[in-house]
Amino acid sequence: MAQLGGAGQPIIILPEGTSRFQGKDAQRLNILAGKILAETIRTTLGPKGMDKMLVDSLGDIVVTNDGVTILREMDIAHPAAKMLVEVAKTQEDEVGDGTTTAVIIAGELLKKAEELLDINVHPTIIAMGYRQAALKAQEILEDISIEANDKETLLNVAMTAMTGKGSEKAKEPLADLIVSAVMQVEEDGEVNKKNINIQRIQGASVDESHIVNGIVVDKSRADNSMPKNIENAKIALLKYPIEVKDLETDAKIKLTDPNQMQAFIENEEQMIKDMVQKVIDSGANVIFCQKGIDDLAVHYLSRAGILAVKRAKKSDMERLEKATGAQLVTNIEDLSAAELGEAGKVYEKKIFDDVLIFVEECKDPKAISIILRGSTRHVAEEVERALDDAIGVVASTMEDKQVVIGGGAPEIEISRKLREYADTISGREQLAVNAFAEALEVVPKTLAENAGLDSIDAIVDLRAAHEDSPYMGLDVFQGEVMDMRESGVVEPQRVKKQAIQSAAEAAEMILRIDDMIAAKGGLEATGDDMGDMGGMPGGMPPMM
Repeated sequence: MAQLGGAGQPIIILPEGTSRFQGKDAQRLNILAGKILAETIRTTLGPKGMDKMLVDSLGDIVVTNDGVTILREMDIAHPAAKMLVEVAKTQEDEVGDGTTTAVIIAGELLKKAEELLDINVHPTIIAMGYRQAALKAQEILEDISIEANDKETLLNVAMTAMTGKGSEKAKEPLADLIVSAVMQVEEDGEVNKKNINIQRIQGASVDESHIVNGIVVDKSRADNSMPKNIENAKIALLKYPIEVKDLETDAKIKLTDPNQMQAFIENEEQMIKDMVQKVIDSGANVIFCQKGIDDLAVHYLSRAGILAVKRAKKSDMERLEKATGAQLVTNIEDLSAAELGEAGKVYEKKIFDDVLIFVEECKDPKAISIILRGSTRHVAEEVERALDDAIGVVASTMEDKQVVIGGGAPEIEISRKLREYADTISGREQLAVNAFAEALEVVPKTLAENAGLDSIDAIVDLRAAHEDSPYMGLDVFQGEVMDMRESGVVEPQRVKKQAIQSAAEAAEMILRIDDMIAAKGGLEATGDDMGDMGGMPGGMPPMM
């Protein structure tokens, strides 16, 4: 990229092939990318949302309506669209649900901003108005939240999260599993979701899923000669290989006599025997080793009646610590009875095509496993995603003890209160606050559209109903506006709070961009892309 200097000579500022979009072109292209991404996943929202089939370059198929999974699997190239993908990922990491909601609110905020840009409202004014509206929305959300401190509310939260995600058939028993699991691993008012292990196994109906009072490890015994079932297990967790370590430096051992070779081999054997004896002396009858176990060590352990598992995953080792009370030993010399954990029984079992080690009957385990069944791999995968979301929302509810009513009720109430708030603001920021209020209505509008209802009638009815009660939402199964408290449709306050905040911040960041400069190949525009995107001036970088 060059400009003429004073003497008529070009001054090279940017290298050849650099793409650049400035001013309104940059803003409109970014807004368009955000709107298209939001429209792509909009149809997945709600109990009657549709699924997407995603096929990667290797032909692997993912069928899901989970927003963050769809966005992760899509090969998105446009930088503004990638920013909205980050919104979904943050939502998933923070609360586990509400990813689709966050992205479609962000898309609608950008759409409303475009209308304000058309009447020459400056992007900075829009961003300031959005910031004010987002802060006010958080206050309103606090006001309409309901205290949640009973198991029934937790069950309703879990069922709401799973509705529409392929698990309706067994959502009640699954919700019971999830709530029981989260309550079991809760410590000092906090829940670490990593302490709940979902072991997905196909070949049976979803309603055959069950909870294990302990941990399931996706491994088999180190050797078939080892005992298959251990009662009153004393469990050692080793982060130390039971094998002779390789030399860390390039060294050679020169042997001049066959007897020296024999002595060398015997010495290695003795080292392994000593390590196995250390395990036996500790009183352990079950070993989970994060590293390798030598074949000779496996033989000696088997003769001693010890069940050993080698190369266990780090995450499994951490859960075993929480479940059994064992301490992870990093040096076998330190292994003693004090470091051992306990379980009523440890056994190997084959379910469908999977061979698993079950560690059961633990005393007050703070990590547990759920065996999740599904008729096919794709069914089991989608139900697992639903369970992940439900675990996240139940954990959030237990920690915050605050929920909001679902069915689009919070968005309509916040929208109504924001319009009242806008009347107290002078200046053009008032237009932005009103635009924010209108944008939030995209959630109930989308719920109605996905259920085959008239979205305009639904919004009008909801607005009228909210004059009397902030808990009126859209029941997509009945096709009517109802008090959603009676239907038990509830969501964690944190889901809505995070979705609105993330969407507002992403929209604000995108609106403040007035110049896009990309290296060669960073933004490639084609005639087809411009046609797909509505023929925007200056070319449009591809989204996917």
